[in-house]
Amino acid sequence: MKIFITGGTGNIGQYVTLEALKRGHETVVLSRNPEKYPSLAKRTTLVKGLITEYDVLKGYIEGCDAVIHIALGWGKEPVSMLANDTAATVNLLEIAEKAGVSKFIYTSSTAAMGNVRVNGMDETCANIPTDLYGSTKSASEAYVLGFTKYYDGGAVSMKRNVIRPGYTYSNPPFPDGSSQADTRFKDIAEAVVSGKPVKVTKNDGTQFISAGEIAKLYLALLESDKNEEVYLALGNVYTTWEKIAQIAIEEYPESKSEIALNDLGWGDSPSLYGVKKMEKDFGLSFNSQEDLREHIKWNLSQANVRR
Repeated sequence: MKIFITGGTGNIGQYVTLEALKRGHETVVLSRNPEKYPSLAKRTTLVKGLITEYDVLKGYIEGCDAVIHIALGWGKEPVSMLANDTAATVNLLEIAEKAGVSKFIYTSSTAAMGNVRVNGMDETCANIPTDLYGSTKSASEAYVLGFTKYYDGGAVSMKRNVIRPGYTYSNPPFPDGSSQADTRFKDIAEAVVSGKPVKVTKNDGTQFISAGEIAKLYLALLESDKNEEVYLALGNVYTTWEKIAQIAIEEYPESKSEIALNDLGWGDSPSLYGVKKMEKDFGLSFNSQEDLREHIKWNLSQANVRR
């Protein structure tokens, strides 16, 4: 299968690209700065462009069997968020259908759902986003799933599915690879290496998943016959930032750091996302704890280099 991947050099995308190559697929990866990734260029076709350059996208997507849209569009206000994310997704969706692409996977976010309102909140719950980011993701999901026909009578043949990642972390899988943009792992590691207090909020955490793990869901969905489905993509274990700080101190025993907890009154029993659907459909369930420890160790090593 020939796959066009947007955001294929980023936190999640680099692992999706590698997993696709591992499974024998051909990949074409859209990147704003492909020259920054010579290691990946040896293994795939890297092309330069933006997700809003629609004429450019048409040329690259022609002849592809599938599109995996991972790239993030951003803005500072509703109109720019709409233009850079939702409108870009809708244009990509239509370009793919008109090019004869058979499968389309859109990368949404748990932010589309809004706050966790009940324990076990899963794909059956309504989206109630609480910010512009979640709103663009929820709106894009609606277009992806609702694009079933044209109003001139033509039906849409392309299979369209959605993946909603939670907090996804990654070690760079090659020398010029990426890690997640969020700096909390980095900040904890630098505090531990420097012997400073590690400041975290009591009971704050999430169901972490590694990019290597989530890539397996992308490929399982891609290689399936699923259509118009949504999958939450998170680990099945809730891990607090306090626990991450404890592991960092444990892995760097020479540190004199102590954990400074900010108690906001959050309860000890968090409400979790339900992640049974990907297990039921694909046999995928991710504990993530081993990968999480490796990510903490990698951040400590980087902090040591910067010291």
